[in-house]
Amino acid sequence: MALGWRDTGLHYGKITRALHWAMALLFLWQFFGMGLRLLLGRTQLVSFFVGTHASIGTLLMTLALIRALWGLSNLRNRPAHEGGLVGTAARLGHLGLYTLMLIVPLLALLRAYGSQRGAAIFGVPVIPGAPEKIDWLVNAGNAAHGLLAWCLLAMVVGHIGMVIIHRTIWKDNVLNRMAGRPLVAAE
Repeated sequence: MALGWRDTGLHYGKITRALHWAMALLFLWQFFGMGLRLLLGRTQLVSFFVGTHASIGTLLMTLALIRALWGLSNLRNRPAHEGGLVGTAARLGHLGLYTLMLIVPLLALLRAYGSQRGAAIFGVPVIPGAPEKIDWLVNAGNAAHGLLAWCLLAMVVGHIGMVIIHRTIWKDNVLNRMAGRPLVAAE
């Protein structure tokens, strides 16, 4: 069975998979860089990662928005969650992931605007700084961006953990929906 562009009731399509795995790699980059920052402090290696943090974060927010819109357009075609408590937990977990994927970078962009710095993606200005400093935007960004980012990492680890449980304990084919061969109805 060939993998199509759109999602089906049995598997996620090429676009959903491309968005998922591209974002996974970018999140790995972000969290690796911030982890190095915590472990090593200010070094040239850390500066390299931190120097890309805002650009990658803005790119991630853009991809998350595209992914959310694509997901909504495919909602009726997507593989269904299980019923019961496990399915409810999966739906809430995915909703939490999407929410944090949008809120965390948005807080950073609002902080950049409020601080009068503005924001640039890979050197291209995309948001100007505010004409005057807006303390509440800066304070909100300072208070919540990092904390919610680490909450997002915890949810990503939980997401990966559930994939491992599905694969090793429940021995179902949930992983194949996003990473493996397309499922056929008999599986």
